[in-house]
Amino acid sequence: MSTATASPAAVSTRAPKQRRGTELALLVFAYGIALAAFAQVDLVLLDQLSTDFTTFAIVFGVGLAVAHVSLRWLAPYADPILLPTVSLLNGLGLAMIHRLDLADDLTPSDPDYVAQLGWFVLGIGLFFAVLFLVRDHRVLQRYTYTAMLVGLLLLVLPLLPFIGTEINGARIWIQLNLGGRSFSFQPAEIAKIVLIVFFAGYLVVKRDVLALARSRVMGIDLPRGRDLGPILVAWAASLGVLVFQRDLGTSLLFFGLFVAMLYIATERRSWIFIGGFLFTAGALVAYQLFDHVQLRVSIWLDPFADESGDGFQIAQSLYGFASGGVLGVGMGQGHPDFVPFAKTDFIMAAFGEELGLTGVMALLVLYAIIIERGMRTAVACRDAFGKLLAAGLSTAVGIQVFVVVGGVMKLIPLTGLTTPFLSYGGSSLIANWVLVALLLRVSDAARRPPDARREVAT
Repeated sequence: MSTATASPAAVSTRAPKQRRGTELALLVFAYGIALAAFAQVDLVLLDQLSTDFTTFAIVFGVGLAVAHVSLRWLAPYADPILLPTVSLLNGLGLAMIHRLDLADDLTPSDPDYVAQLGWFVLGIGLFFAVLFLVRDHRVLQRYTYTAMLVGLLLLVLPLLPFIGTEINGARIWIQLNLGGRSFSFQPAEIAKIVLIVFFAGYLVVKRDVLALARSRVMGIDLPRGRDLGPILVAWAASLGVLVFQRDLGTSLLFFGLFVAMLYIATERRSWIFIGGFLFTAGALVAYQLFDHVQLRVSIWLDPFADESGDGFQIAQSLYGFASGGVLGVGMGQGHPDFVPFAKTDFIMAAFGEELGLTGVMALLVLYAIIIERGMRTAVACRDAFGKLLAAGLSTAVGIQVFVVVGGVMKLIPLTGLTTPFLSYGGSSLIANWVLVALLLRVSDAARRPPDARREVAT
């Protein structure tokens, strides 16, 4: 009697599952949670479902459907967890912005959530465009130095006369007048993604040189003096952002991102120590020279020393977290509008009051899932550029969330960054949807079977 067994070749060529059905189920779940949050806000504050709820249900649902179909068509092997996770964050952010609009005025004539919903639509459009135009992420490596020039240009734009404008003490915005309406945009959000492409392409070529060690001190391999150029340039550029644009958050994000990618590329701990030393030195110099840095530090150390003045924002944030407790007071039942800029910099404080510690931890877990899935993609990717690109995109999300949440909770000084997918702001939202599209493109290449990969290459 003979038994049929599968040959090793047949087993090895079995295509991995696309898991788009899993993604669809998770998307429906995320959509339902977002609708429930929006509905609760309306029922608590208006005693009925508003027309905004219907608009939100249709536009948000269609947007998620477009994103899902885009992946089925253009990236069928992409990670099935990423899109539902960012969709849930985006939906909850829209619900909270709507809730804060109602707190400002029960019948707002031009609510911010409507604008944010419009930015969501644009973000989904760019999500599709990136997947459609970038069929192979390795193509981006050809534009390494072009990406550098574009990224630097985007960082310099707010300093130009006529279009550059200063908001809340930071000159990081450009203002455009289109169709009789004024629009503000933050170029650094797009520069973040473009410079990640540059960092990845540059480090792929230079990582062997940067990994060379000159000497070993206390178990740490130190690089050669001539190889310190890139990190010194990144340090000087980040200080330039701090000096000329007065933007502590963007400065910290770019320098931290470059050091992290440098460590990932070379696997040398020495770059972490050198980056930490340069960061500490830059922070001390900035504290001595710039009044706005001294103010941020003094507010961080003791916001209650001037609770009704400079420390009012962080003090109200801490009161909100305290009143929320473990389970929160419920969506629509707190007073998050007492915190200035609750829709942007301090939206996590609004969630802390109304969803409590449990809700904040759930949101942080969602961000942790995004970072973990991105790093998993980096590990699975077969080419060095894709590994660094995925790692850089994931690291950018991680640094931004840490800096924002740390500032709101008084763990570190306030920096002025927005919380990805949650905060109000068009430039941040569309940039993060582009970031996710690139991450999913790399994920599709990493999980795609060899035969399908060859079809894409041809």
